[in-house]
Amino acid sequence: MLDSFFKISQRGSTVGREIRGGVVTFFTMAYIVALNPLIIGLAKDADGKYIGGGDAPNLALVAAATALIAGVMTILMGVVANFPLAIATGLGLNTFVAVGIASKMSWADAMGLVVLEGIIILILVLTGFRIAVFKAVPSQLKIAISVGIGLFIALIGLVDAGFVRRTGAGPVPVTLGDNGNLVGWPVVVFAFGLFLMIGLTVKKVKGALLIGIVTSTALAIAVESAFKIGPLFNGATGAVNPKGWNLNVPAMPEAIAATPKFDIIGDFNILGGFDRISLVAALLLVFTLLLADFFDTMGTMTAIGKQAGLVDRDGNVEGAERILLVDSIAAAAGGAGSVSSNTSYIESAAGVGEGAKTGLASVVTGVLFLLTTFLAPLVAVIPYEAATPALIIVGFLMMTQIKGIDWDDFGIAIPAFLIIILMPFTYNISVGIGAGFVSYVVIRLFQGRTKEIHPLMWLVSGLFMVYFLQSPINIWTA
Repeated sequence: MLDSFFKISQRGSTVGREIRGGVVTFFTMAYIVALNPLIIGLAKDADGKYIGGGDAPNLALVAAATALIAGVMTILMGVVANFPLAIATGLGLNTFVAVGIASKMSWADAMGLVVLEGIIILILVLTGFRIAVFKAVPSQLKIAISVGIGLFIALIGLVDAGFVRRTGAGPVPVTLGDNGNLVGWPVVVFAFGLFLMIGLTVKKVKGALLIGIVTSTALAIAVESAFKIGPLFNGATGAVNPKGWNLNVPAMPEAIAATPKFDIIGDFNILGGFDRISLVAALLLVFTLLLADFFDTMGTMTAIGKQAGLVDRDGNVEGAERILLVDSIAAAAGGAGSVSSNTSYIESAAGVGEGAKTGLASVVTGVLFLLTTFLAPLVAVIPYEAATPALIIVGFLMMTQIKGIDWDDFGIAIPAFLIIILMPFTYNISVGIGAGFVSYVVIRLFQGRTKEIHPLMWLVSGLFMVYFLQSPINIWTA
């Protein structure tokens, strides 16, 4: 029954691979359950209140709701779209909601704008506009998007593991470790996990990434138990320990399960934001969310589809309409759950790297997220340093697609180059896609080859120009 429903054999996979892939995807993105509360749960709104109301953070409520919405929407992705893509609160989007939106209104009003954005993007899917834009993008730019995302997630892995860090000053934005030096046991755990996964992958061992994550986690627990390293940043004292663990400090949990509470779900006011700020300002906020959701998912879907072998010769993804439909519903669901817009996660590539090709992997990931609402203490055991090596391996696999780009055609090569470098350099998928689309239109215009530009590429490039020029537009409309 499973094989027939999810087309497992038809896609050249097995139930075992799908389960392993789902577990690996969960492990590589489970950090969002701990990280999202630290981003939106510690931010005050314009009224000086935290999510859920009150003068104190409600981190447990945010964590439980984050896991619940991620679980439900990821299962929906697996069942409806039959695609190995997991969904959770979008990083970057949650920061924008906390800093750029909630600071101007109440949390309920901010989440209302997120719900509104999700409804709009759902309408764009139902009318066929979103998939039409996807098909209008030249196939080689779709390859560039996939390659750029590969570099992006590799950089995410390096930064989250502390192997690469921000300098905070000087002409170079990032550097090796702490001021050019690798320090601390966490980096050793990361290196161990990376080489273990490389060795297992080269030897084509089944479950290579999962084995690497579990083994590295066990090593991390042992190291922390022996040396009492502690966190990179102490939230209570503000002290920074460059040799510490990033986010999670690995340790045997005091309890395996805890009873979740979902009090913040449904706490949103869909039109409240328009009463707090001007109409133009509110629409620009919604537009920013919309554009990020629209193209982040498009890029992620393309990258995962290519890696899983689920695209046609033009780069179109199998079942794209259903994938985008579920993703659009997830955007609104994230706002309704008071956890910020939910979107597709590129970390799903780790599960595909483990062999996942169907929605069964997503169902497994979603079930694990639902269990996380009860098993948060157990999930907190896995440190970044144990999970992020998987992202490096997957980044390499996605990078291999670069050979499909025609580097002799500058009309394709330069936009592809901008897409590939700007995604990791700006830490933003949408910026890379936008720069590539705009430059593609401009170069084809200079080349006198405007007939090759799809009408929707003109429209989308114009929208991206509005996105890039938000600051002067805000000043002009103030």
